[in-house]
Formats: sequence, structure tokens, C-alpha cells
Amino acid sequence: MNLNKKLLLLISFVTLSLGALAQQFEVKGKITDSDGQPIPFVSVFIKGTTKGVSANAEGAYSINVDRGLVTLTFTIVGFKPATQSIDVFSNTTLNQTLQTEQFTLNSVVIKANGEDPAYRIVRNAIKNRKAYLEEVFAYSSDVYIKGMQKLVGAPKKFFGRDIQKTLNLDTNRNGILYLSESQSKFSYMKPDRIKEEMISSKISGRNNAFSFNKASDMRINFYENLLLENSGLSARSFVSPIADNAMFYYKYKLLGKTEENGLTINKIEVSPRRKNDPVFRGIIYIADDTWRLMGTDLNLTKDAGVNLIDTLNIAQHFIKIDKYYMPSNLRFQFNGNVFGFKFQGYFISFYSNYNINPKFEKGYFTPEILKITKAVNKKDSAYWANNRPIPLTEEERKDYIKKDSIALRMQSKTYLDSVEKANNNFTLGKILVTSYQHNDRYHKRYYTFDPLLQSVFYNTVEGFAIKYGVTYRKQYENNKYLFIRPQARYGFANKRFTANVNAYYYYDPTKRASISLGFGNEIADLNNYGSMSLLSNTLNTLLFERNYPKFYKRDFVTIGTQRELANGLQASLSVDYSNNHALTNSTLYKIRDYKDREFTSNNPLKPNDDAPFFADYKSTSVTATLTYTIGQKYITRPDAKIYTEAKYPRLSLRYKKGLDGIFGGETDYDLIIFEAYQERIGLGLFGYTSFVVGAGKFLNSNKLFYPEFKHFRGNNAMFFPPNLRKFRFLDFYQYSTNQHYFEAHLEHNFSGFILNKIPLLRKLKLEEVVGINYLTQPEKKNYTEYYFGIQRLVFGISYGFAFDNGKRTDQGFRFSYNF
Repeated sequence: MNLNKKLLLLISFVTLSLGALAQQFEVKGKITDSDGQPIPFVSVFIKGTTKGVSANAEGAYSINVDRGLVTLTFTIVGFKPATQSIDVFSNTTLNQTLQTEQFTLNSVVIKANGEDPAYRIVRNAIKNRKAYLEEVFAYSSDVYIKGMQKLVGAPKKFFGRDIQKTLNLDTNRNGILYLSESQSKFSYMKPDRIKEEMISSKISGRNNAFSFNKASDMRINFYENLLLENSGLSARSFVSPIADNAMFYYKYKLLGKTEENGLTINKIEVSPRRKNDPVFRGIIYIADDTWRLMGTDLNLTKDAGVNLIDTLNIAQHFIKIDKYYMPSNLRFQFNGNVFGFKFQGYFISFYSNYNINPKFEKGYFTPEILKITKAVNKKDSAYWANNRPIPLTEEERKDYIKKDSIALRMQSKTYLDSVEKANNNFTLGKILVTSYQHNDRYHKRYYTFDPLLQSVFYNTVEGFAIKYGVTYRKQYENNKYLFIRPQARYGFANKRFTANVNAYYYYDPTKRASISLGFGNEIADLNNYGSMSLLSNTLNTLLFERNYPKFYKRDFVTIGTQRELANGLQASLSVDYSNNHALTNSTLYKIRDYKDREFTSNNPLKPNDDAPFFADYKSTSVTATLTYTIGQKYITRPDAKIYTEAKYPRLSLRYKKGLDGIFGGETDYDLIIFEAYQERIGLGLFGYTSFVVGAGKFLNSNKLFYPEFKHFRGNNAMFFPPNLRKFRFLDFYQYSTNQHYFEAHLEHNFSGFILNKIPLLRKLKLEEVVGINYLTQPEKKNYTEYYFGIQRLVFGISYGFAFDNGKRTDQGFRFSYNF
């Protein structure tokens, strides 16, 4: 054997030996209390590192460690931390019992009528709040998130459907509805820069889906004054127990002290001073001398104003890294009851492998806050078994097996055909009341037929009429889709038949890109924003002798496209040709005749003139729009680019040109419009504000007909669908302009800040709303509306006043509906 071969053998032997020495083994076990009951979600770390795992809801844990001597630490709020050393040579079982932390008041003296000692402790924590909030400039960590939601009770039937079969529940109508896991690399730098890259994703029963877990959604920092803004839990924020003004909202009680790793930890009960304040209830743990938060076990309930759920528990535990304390796990646990459906669940995030104050390279943080690649959901069961830091419970393991098996079966043509055969059955109720759907999920084709009862309407131009359409949708890979809708309309009084087809193809979700085409003829509203729905107009016309909307007929061809040019910058371009015809009333039928009312003509500017409003004409126009959102952040997925809610306004610039002589067009004008708007600007405890301001000018109006005027979203009806840009007393048509204008709308929602303090009203969870609408143009200068009211879910009532150049012109109630 020559020297080279000997050297190769030696290298191979050394490599194999080192591989054996570096081999990892599994240490697993169960963590219980002194009574043998499992302790859920205990943090288990390798001592001296930030590498660790968490126990699951049943107290089971599993961690991979290197061969040799390993020391594990077991910590959770409310129990004494424990440390165990073990010499690992193979897969090992290591169970651990934790002793309940004994919090005593032996050394605490509380004088009669004196202040509870907890107040001094909390005041010190408040003094140090800002310092601890700002002490970590940047960090990165691995984040594992698991979410589970389950039904624990449900009615036998809901809207005629068998709940057990529909939701695939057990005989007691219990079962997991949603189970997902994800792993991410998360980075943060002050003041609000974040970057997250999802490494793996898994959803029970949906092998090809991507989890919507987001580490930034799981961040909560009780050193901040206000928490959970824009979380969907409530329209208001919630006050931290150690906020600067916390003493105004909270009562505190010291439950005891204990010694832990050389620190004295205070267990403090927090409760609201007023039952319905937006505050937490529960326990916080604060260390003496340093006055740090060491853990939380806090609840939000319906009394605090949370929606949809009954109770939300937020439990947070920290791990010490150098001189800092960072979250090791954070759990949101919830339960509720909606329409007899009793549910519970949790989302837990586990943090490991921290790097405090890393040096991020220039340009590391971008507007892309989360990136999900195609490989994320391709990890197999072996990968998850080795990398999952929180073991599955037996219930969760069975759910994966069951639903993943069903998911594979559901992809087969045989199964889908059998399902569609049952679902596509034709019934009289579907065709009359709801809608008839014919689905072919194997080929991803879907047909929806309009319900007949919703297709019948009445107006004074067409009389009783019917408008019927069919929607076709074809779904392609990566969230691309084609949408085609043919529809026809016929008026029995004026005997006019119109029909058109509109198509929309969303061809690049990552660039938010689409093309559209429409052609045919239609009966259109003279106000291009629309005045009211066909159903609302039918009721107003037949029952109240009010024919507000005015119509005309147009034969048209429209082609459009839109696409993202850069992050936050969206562009659209459309070309429209139409041949326009004025219409007149053809019937004055009504069910109830009011002596002091008469129907008006179809001429909105001359209500007593039945002559056609304008001569027939042709119009060709091109419209270009640029929309830019300042500071827009986004999530990248293989099948979409998702914009997140922006902190700054959205700006829109639109230019519309009437092309005289092109395709027979008879209009010549140039209109430019600028808008700035933003909705739901959070103001903490005071609710949120929304606004829009817009201005426009016809640079040229040489040849212009009324349908091309700049119209506004007016309202003449007492019942109307709300819209931030909608006036409440302005005529639909009278003040449309062909010159210039400026409009502004501001609305503030106090989100119960006032009414929540009134005992008889607070249970209704009403939201107080105030607003201002403003318009000025050459023929309507300084028109202003003021209104105030209340709303709840999809209904609202308000009272308002309208002023024309300082003179009051109208006032009254308005009822809004949003469905």
C-alpha cells in the first residue's frame, strides 16, 4: 500500500471518528409538577446558550444535543427553575419535575389603610420602562410558530347543514379546525425595521399551502404604553400594566416574593380600576432593584372590549442573554362562543439562537418584511421530526395523519367528481334566492348563476326590469385566474334589451398585474360613481315615490391594464369608446301615491323637462392613473405580493383625455385629478381617524357632455351604504362640474371611548363617529357637512347638518348599512 492510499485511509478514519463524536442524539421527556400533572410550554435550553425548545401542551419536550455532557435548564413563570446535567451517548429519556414557586409575604408589612407595596414596585418599573424598551438596538433569532384552533362544541345543524360531516368532527362535534407550523429567521432593528424569511411551513390538510404565520404579528412588548393596535381584537389599543399612565387604569396587589437566581421576584396581581377600561387582568412578575418584567400571565376579556372571543390569555417568559432579557416563548391562548360554536386554541412562538445587536450590512432591511419561497412547504415529515422545537400532541399528530390523507384523496378526479355531483344539485331555492353554482374543482372551473329574485327591479325609465348574469372563473397555478361575466338586461316598459361581456385576467400576482376587456351595451347611471343600488331605488320608487337615479344607454368597448411599476407604485391605463344615448321616463307607476310628491324627469338638471337630456354622441377617451403609497411594506409569496397596512398616506394622480375624431369620438377635454387618503390612522385609546382630500381641474373642456363631467358621491336617501368619500346630503347630479373642484372628507371613530363609560350602553359595544365633508367648486362654494352618530358592525345611525357657504340648507338623520 503506497503512501497516498495510507493517507487517504487515515483521513477517512479521522473524518468518521469526528463524525461519530459530533453525532447528535435526542433527549426527550415529560415535565410535570409535584402532583404529576403536566406543565405546558416550559422552556428547555442548553445552559449557557440560546439553543432550546419548548414543551408542548401536554408537557412533553424533545431536544437534539451533541454527544457528551449536557446541562439543560427548565424554566417557566410560576415554577422554580431547574437544572439537570446528563452524559449523552444515545437517545435518552429525561423527565423533570418542577416545584411550584412559593411566593410569600412574610417580610412584607402592609399597614392598615396603607398603600399596597405593589404600587412602589410598579412605579419603579414605570420609571425604568423607557430604558428597557430602548436598550436592545437590534437582534436576530430563529422563530417557530404553531397555531391550533379547535371546536369543543357545536350545534347539530347550521343553516340545514350537518356540522359533524361538514367540518369533519367527531361524534361529539369536537375537532381541530386549523393546525399550522412555521419556522423563520427574524431580524429587527430600531425604530421599526424588520425582516423575516420563512424557512418551512406546514398546514394540516393543505400540503401545497403556505402558512400565514408571521413573527412580527406575534411580537408584544409590555414596555410599550399601548398594545395590540390594529390587531382586530378591538378598535382601540390596550394599556400596558406598566404604561406611563397605568396608575390611572390599574389597581395592584402584591401576592408575594420569591428568590430566583439571586433575584427577588415580586408576584403582582393587576386589575382594572373601572370594569370596562381597555386593560389587562392577571399577574405580572417584576424583579426588585432592576425593576424588570420577568414574565406575564395576563388576560383580556369582553369587559375590556375584545371582539369575537371571550378571553385572550397572553403568557410571556424571558431568557437572560448577557445582561438582557429576551422572550423565550410567547403564547396567545383564546376561547369563545359564536352562534353555539364553542372554540378554543392558541398561537405560540418560540425564540432561540439569539444574536443581540448584530451588525447588519447596509441595505439588509428593505420594504419586504416577509419572504416565502416555493421550497418552504416542501419539507417532509423527517425534517419536521428533527427540527420541530415543540413536539406535537397526540391529538395534533392524528390530525396531520387524518387530514393529509384526506387531502391526497381529495385531489383525485374521482373524489372531486363525487363531491361536485352532490354539491352541484339544482334546487329551486338556489336559482331563486341564493345563487346556483356549478363547480368543477378538478379542472378549477367555477360557474355562478345570479339568483332570479335579486335580478328583478324597477325604475321609471325601464319600468319593471330584469338584469341577469353568469360568472365564470378559471383558476390557474400560482393564484392566476380568469374572470368572465356575460349579462343581459331588459326593461318591460321601454322594451330595451342590452347585453355585455366583461373579462378580467390576473396574470402576474407578484406584480399585481392584470388586463381587462369589456364590450356590449348597458343602461348606466349618469353619475359614474353610481347613486344607489337597483334594490334601494326599487323600494324608494315604488313605496316612497322617489326616483333618484338617472340613466342613459351606452354602447361601449373598454380595454384596460394595470401593473406594479415599483414597490408601492401602481399604474393603470384604459381606453374607452362609447356611443351614448339619452333616455326618458317610460312609466310613472308606484304602489303608494304621495299628494305632495311627483316623479322627476330623467334629466337631473331639469326635473320637470321630459325631453332627452343630451343629443346622441360618441366618446373616445384614455385614462392613466398612478397610485403611490408612502413607505409601503409588503410580503412576498410564490403566488402573490401582499401589501401590508401602510403608516403613511396613499397618493393618486389621474389624467383623462377625450380624443376628438379618434374612432368617431366627439369629445375634447383634459381632466387631471389628485388625491391623498389614508384609512384607520390609529390614535390609541381614542380610536382611529380616516381622511381623503382631492382636487381636480379640467385643463381643457372644449367639447364635453354631462356623462364626462367630474361627478361626486352624493346622497339623497335616508338609507345608504357608507363610504368615506360619500356626502350625506349632496344631490347626486346637480353639482357635477366641468371646471375645477376641491373636496375633503374626515371621519373619526372613537371606538367606544365615550359610550363605554355609560353602564347601560357599554354592553352594546357601540362606536361613536363624527365627521366632516367639504366641497367647493364654481357653482357650489364652501359646501360643508357635519355629522355625528353611532355604529355597530354593519349598521349605523347619524344626524347631520349641511351648510352652503355658511347658510344651513339641510339636516336630519341618515341610516347606513354595509352589506
